[in-house]
Order: sequence, then structure tokens, then C-alpha cells
Amino acid sequence: MAHATKQGAQMLHGFKRVTRFDSGLGALLPEAYKKFWKEWKQTQPAAVHYIPKEGEWSRDEITGEIKPIQNIPLPLIDPPESNTGIWGGEAVIKGFQKRHRLKRRVPHFWVPVLRRSVVHSEVLNEYMAVIVTNTTLEKIHECRGFDHYLLKNPACDLRSTLALTLKRKILLELLNGCPIRADNVEEQRRLLKEYKCYLEGYTAEEIEWYGYTYQEALKKLQEQIRNENPVKPHKYEFRMQLIEQLKKAGLRENDSSEKIAKTSVETDADLQALSKLESSSGSGSNWLSKINPFGKKQET
Repeated sequence: MAHATKQGAQMLHGFKRVTRFDSGLGALLPEAYKKFWKEWKQTQPAAVHYIPKEGEWSRDEITGEIKPIQNIPLPLIDPPESNTGIWGGEAVIKGFQKRHRLKRRVPHFWVPVLRRSVVHSEVLNEYMAVIVTNTTLEKIHECRGFDHYLLKNPACDLRSTLALTLKRKILLELLNGCPIRADNVEEQRRLLKEYKCYLEGYTAEEIEWYGYTYQEALKKLQEQIRNENPVKPHKYEFRMQLIEQLKKAGLRENDSSEKIAKTSVETDADLQALSKLESSSGSGSNWLSKINPFGKKQET
């Protein structure tokens, strides 16, 4: 099969699966966002709903039977409400529960216990009321601060878009030198000294693209493309053409009006000359009046 494909040896394990980054606008996304996506969606998160066992084999204490250790992660469901809070890696678990030994098992959903709590960000200098779980509060205390919790844990453990957005804002604030604390220089230096170590794992481009969902990243990319190559509406081009046509038509009208004015002046001059001749000649000596049979006769 490998010899019949274009890639040859690169396709030894079958055809390559087409991902969202192989075609369309997804292929134009920078490597910085692809790195974040891999950290968020393709990295195995830390175990929260079970305690993983160490080693490869385990022996039963009673029977002495040796069994392989299998740390299989549970399938988690992230409802839309999870993105508006910080659940600390917890999610909804779908499974079965046998409530009586003589009855069949029934489907069951395990939902985390949620509560509203206030967290404080030193870097952003804000207090926020967020929906959290007991696991979130425990991890914040273990990390000794809300900012440390967000910056220490990878995207696969934070899970929610709210936590990722706050992490991006904190990283941008540290990258810019904490301008929010510009009025307190000592506090600004302390924060930069304490949280500066978290900037070592990111570049400026990676921080700029960190924490966006796929749809948000596409919108950001489209805005950058429009700013680099602005599309000028056709109405402006048509307006300029119309103005040029009107200017040309106006020049033509001026030329024609000048010609008309000259001819009218000439005709007026001729009429004035004729009227002067008629006024200069007397009424009796006017031979036209004698020839005209309809003219008035002079009374004697």
C-alpha cells in the first residue's frame, strides 16, 4: 500500500487523517496557535476523577494473581456552562449505576458540585465572582494564588475558555510590563519579579494566539487578512468615475455656452446697427415707406 501512494514511506501506517489544519482557513493559522491547540485538545490531562496507579503490574494480596495496571481515562463531557466557570478539570461523567443487585443497571450522570466564589488576580488587579468547584479551590490553595494556578497548569487541565482567556490576559499583562500597576512602581517590580518565570515558555506570538477557540482564531485571522489587504468598495471607484465624467461634461458645457454667447453678441450688434440706420434716415425720405402700400399716408 505504501509504494502506491505519493508519500511512499511516510504512509506505512495507512492514509493520513485530514485535520482542520490541513485545508481552508485552518491551514493559514500560525504555528503558535497549532501549538496551543495541541496543548489544549491533544494532550492527556491530569487525572481528577480517579487515582492513577504507578507501575505496570500489580499482585492481588489474597489470590496472588498478577494483573496489568491500566490507567484508562474516563470519558468526560464538557457542557456549555463549563466554559463560563472554572471547574478545575472536572466535568460531567456519563456511565451506568446498579442500584439493586437483582435489577439491571441504569444510565447515570455524575455532575460536579458547583459553587460561586470570589477570586483575586494580582496581575490584573481585579476581584472576580466565578463558579468553581472544591477541586478548583484546593488547587488554588496548593499553588498559593489564583494567578499561579492559571500560569502553572497547562490548557488541558484548565479546560474552560474562561480560564484560558484570563491566562492570556495575565500573560499579555506580564509581557507588557504590568501597565496597570504603573502608579505603584514597587508593586509593579514585585509582580514582574514573581511572575516573570512563566514567560520563559512562551513567545510573544504564542501569547497573542493563546486561549482562543477554533472559531475565534479564524475570526482573528480574517481580521488580520482584511487589515493587511483592505478591500475597497466599488462605490468609491464609481464615484470617482462619475466625478470625472461630470468635470468633462462641465467643460463641454462651458465651451458651448461661450460659442452661444459669441453668436448672440454678434446678432445683437447687427440689430443695433440696423436700428441706427433706420433712426438716422427721416420718415419722408424713407423709400420703403413709399413703396409699402399698407403704410400710413401722410396727412396734408
